[in-house]
Amino acid sequence: MGTIDFFTDAAEFLAVAQDYLAGEPVTANVLATNAEKAIRVEQEGPYRWFAVAREGDRVVGAAMRTANFEPHPLYVCPMPEPAALELARALHARGEYAGGANGALPAARTVAEETVRLTGGRVSVAMASRLQELGTLVMPSGVPGRARPATYDDLELCREWLADFGHAAREQSSNKAYAHEHAAVGEDEVRRRIDEEFLLLWEVDGEVVSLVGATLPAHGVVRIAPVYTPKEQRGHGYGTAVTAEASRLLGADGTRLCLFTDADNPVSNHVYAKIGYRPVVDMANHTIVP
Repeated sequence: MGTIDFFTDAAEFLAVAQDYLAGEPVTANVLATNAEKAIRVEQEGPYRWFAVAREGDRVVGAAMRTANFEPHPLYVCPMPEPAALELARALHARGEYAGGANGALPAARTVAEETVRLTGGRVSVAMASRLQELGTLVMPSGVPGRARPATYDDLELCREWLADFGHAAREQSSNKAYAHEHAAVGEDEVRRRIDEEFLLLWEVDGEVVSLVGATLPAHGVVRIAPVYTPKEQRGHGYGTAVTAEASRLLGADGTRLCLFTDADNPVSNHVYAKIGYRPVVDMANHTIVP
């Protein structure tokens, strides 16, 4: 039987999970970037832990619970079925109820179903997503405007757009149970993204019409997120253009690039396929209903 080790110290977790994260640089990117961010930025929320699943001395999986929104779901990286079962059982043994399990399939689904077997209730899929990696970049042509980095002069616009991202994504999704419709974003968070991470804007005749962000690299991989175009500016290719330009800039040194799409959003899937992104693994956000 495998074991699950929990860590509240992100640096300690990264030291233990380093080989696993390096071996799964794309599929474990969310966990790696969140752990590294937790070292730099104080975060809020009732749960602040990272975990590794072991078979003997070898780390075969990883997970975290750091979400500051209800039901504070776990995030589960790829792991063997016995490890996913053991993760659910370890949480149950320590008296911690998992209100959701997001992440790579089938591991996240296994954790959610085992939690329900232990506690009762049912599992529902709040959102099906797809992790995609850039292959050969195809730059779009004929889109008016140009890209420029966001500055402090753009703080309020960026704050509003970042906060509205989930709502906009839900509008374009065919799944009306879409998760994470709204997230509060403060000015300090926008400043940090401008200073430490990456925010690129697309501008037409002096008007900003689209935005793209990206994480810092982890194990040679950068994740593009979010991509936002306000409703009145959609349909002109601005989101495609700014994502492609961000991909060109960030990938110029050989950095691998990935992003998530809502599997039920035909708009985003079409856009990213056009510029060279290809599916890597299907994921899902599971809600566990008592």
